Amino acid sequence: MSQELWQQGCERLAAELPEQQFNTWIRPLSAAGVSGRTAPDDHVVAVQVPNRFKLDWIRAQYAGRIEAALAEVAGHPVRLELSLAPRSEGASGAGGPAPRLLAGSAAALAADALQRASASSGQVSQVPAATPHRLNTALTFDTLVAGRANQMARTAALHVAGAPGVSYNPLFIYGGVGLGKTHLVHAVGNALLKDKPSARVLYLHAEQFISDVVKNYQRKTFDELKAKYHSLDLLLIDDVQFFAGKDRTQEEFFNAFEALLAKRAHIIMTSDIYPKGLVDIDERLTSRFDAGLTVAIDPPELEMRVAILIRKALAEGSEMPEDVAFFIAKNVRANVRELEGALRKVLAYSRFNHKDINIGLAREALKDLLSIQNRQIGVENIQKTVADFYKIKVADMYSKKRPASIARPRQIAMYLAKDLTKKSLPEIGELFGGRDHTTVLHAVRKIGAERGTNPELNQQLHVLEQTLKG
Repeated sequence: MSQELWQQGCERLAAELPEQQFNTWIRPLSAAGVSGRTAPDDHVVAVQVPNRFKLDWIRAQYAGRIEAALAEVAGHPVRLELSLAPRSEGASGAGGPAPRLLAGSAAALAADALQRASASSGQVSQVPAATPHRLNTALTFDTLVAGRANQMARTAALHVAGAPGVSYNPLFIYGGVGLGKTHLVHAVGNALLKDKPSARVLYLHAEQFISDVVKNYQRKTFDELKAKYHSLDLLLIDDVQFFAGKDRTQEEFFNAFEALLAKRAHIIMTSDIYPKGLVDIDERLTSRFDAGLTVAIDPPELEMRVAILIRKALAEGSEMPEDVAFFIAKNVRANVRELEGALRKVLAYSRFNHKDINIGLAREALKDLLSIQNRQIGVENIQKTVADFYKIKVADMYSKKRPASIARPRQIAMYLAKDLTKKSLPEIGELFGGRDHTTVLHAVRKIGAERGTNPELNQQLHVLEQTLKG
């Protein structure tokens, strides 16, 4: 029964997740590693994962979404329990058999998943029809919740949609996982096609471009590759950091890049890091990435998170009370994807228990998430994480040493302590070697101001926040 539930849940996830994400993280989980049992409050589905890295990543990025999919199929709450597979089973886990229901229809599911790809804010529940452009027609500027966190990126994207090839070419959008980068690039493509249906637009993930290069390299058909990419009016490509270390792919992308710019076609790229921070990518490419306009998308601020929750709930046919939306938004701050996962849990819990949505219900539905947050994020944990990141000693956080190599990480730790914990300024100062609260306030204001103007610092803070919340 649990294996059947898992297979049906996977089928649902295949229709929701981008193909690359589903095939990399969900599909390899073997049905042989799935078991279940009934707990006092819900049903538990236990899934074995082949190695520690995949276990941690799936738990951080997909557990909420998997639970929501299983709950929708089962008709009652389902708790996902992840564990490491025994070594003998884990040896083939990455390429092991997929659940039986998926094995017979993998190609159809993969094709369907590619067209239904969606990984950002404001997504509506209806699944759009497949298009030759690989665009998700539900991801438009109208369905994107705007806020301070995405204001500059949204403005630039609107400009490109209205006048492609004129300026901001290439447009490079960077930010952490689940912040709405994919939504924006789809919105540009959909807007351009609405104004100019004959425009040659293509959206793809960087791994699809890599796959095309490999295929054409094996067949010696590079003219086909050039014909496909060099003739476009708009190329939208996600996660270009995946080009790292792939020399032939970088060469072909450089050629396509130059050809498209020469004919005044537009290129929009996304990445999890700013261009100069990309590693193992040829400098001539990164310099071109940075030659147009580079903009960041930050984690959404509180008001924006509340707006996303209310709009998403309406799209799901439910009304979200504002106080409940504020409660969820205050406790889920990492990215939009986690926010949507929390919302699905609350909505499912309300429907299955036939109870109205209120703060008490939300607290019960999200008790696992809240207990993890309360357990993990403390000032001591922040100090250790920041010290490890900047390769200094934890003791330097409390010391009176003031060289820049120590003082700056200490200020960053103070900033994160104020942002991620409920400690007061005097309490934080005491935990940093008995420093005065004015010292902490100075650090918080200084790092907060620099974050808005220093892309490198902004990216480092994103990484630290994701690590601490992960």
